[in-house]
Amino acid sequence: MSYDLVDLRLFVAVADEGNISRGGAACFLAPSSASLRIKNLEATLGTSLFQRGARGVSLTEAGETMLRRCRACLAELEQMHADLAPYAKGIKAHVALSASSTAIGSFLPNDLQLFLRDYPEVRVAMSERLSHETLAAVASGQADVGIVTWDGHHPDLDFIPYRTNELTAVLPAGDAWATRSALSFTECLERPFVCPQSSSAIYTFIVNKAAALGQRLDVRIQVTSFGAMISMIRAGAGIGILPRPVLQLFNCDDVHILPLTDEWATRPLRICVHKRTTLSPYVQALVACLQAARETPFDPGHNQSSQT
Repeated sequence: MSYDLVDLRLFVAVADEGNISRGGAACFLAPSSASLRIKNLEATLGTSLFQRGARGVSLTEAGETMLRRCRACLAELEQMHADLAPYAKGIKAHVALSASSTAIGSFLPNDLQLFLRDYPEVRVAMSERLSHETLAAVASGQADVGIVTWDGHHPDLDFIPYRTNELTAVLPAGDAWATRSALSFTECLERPFVCPQSSSAIYTFIVNKAAALGQRLDVRIQVTSFGAMISMIRAGAGIGILPRPVLQLFNCDDVHILPLTDEWATRPLRICVHKRTTLSPYVQALVACLQAARETPFDPGHNQSSQT
């Protein structure tokens, strides 16, 4: 290639400014130098990128394509620098952790504290995925450690018990069912629901459970967070199915929480790692930390890092 990153940055600047001189100034180039670089870029690519006019320049169809590719290229370059920057500051490793929204929103903040304290030279990249997506990520090497609500077998993965997640029915204050001691999921389907977004693990799970019963959820409203769900339930918009550990993070004095009688409402969370890959010492340390955490009752107000 007879062009470089300066040419690509200049091209984007000229496209944004609609003017070669102003684009050049944004890249600290004289107008003549900017104009020559743009002409050389077009000559190298064999097509015109700009239409010249009395008031400036505008992109051709080829220029529009070039602009999309340049933005993506420069964004990837910036991400590369961002990924490498920690190493210059003494960071020795990254560990990729994939987990469900429930684990991320409840257990993991506390359970990771000791690991983050003991290994300040490690960065943890945490991704929220559905359980089947986490299984695929760990099996393919995209994630080093996964946490899933799944009790099956996978030929490439080892599974380690972690914690237990209980799904509960949450109702507004004054609801006719408030005096009940428990509810079945079938009963819940008689009511309109407040639900998380369709991409969430809980939504997918309960929709599938309803479909297995030959029914559909009456979704009255969908929101983007557990806190918003509780607020909408409190306001009487409907009932919701929420994990008990998540509820411990919020003020739930004015809603009613009832256990579900269905066996599947209590689901084990398991750690998964690739069985045919040698785990790095940092990944082993993270797994050991999570294993140890399962022996400690979940208390969102307790700071484990204060322990010695």
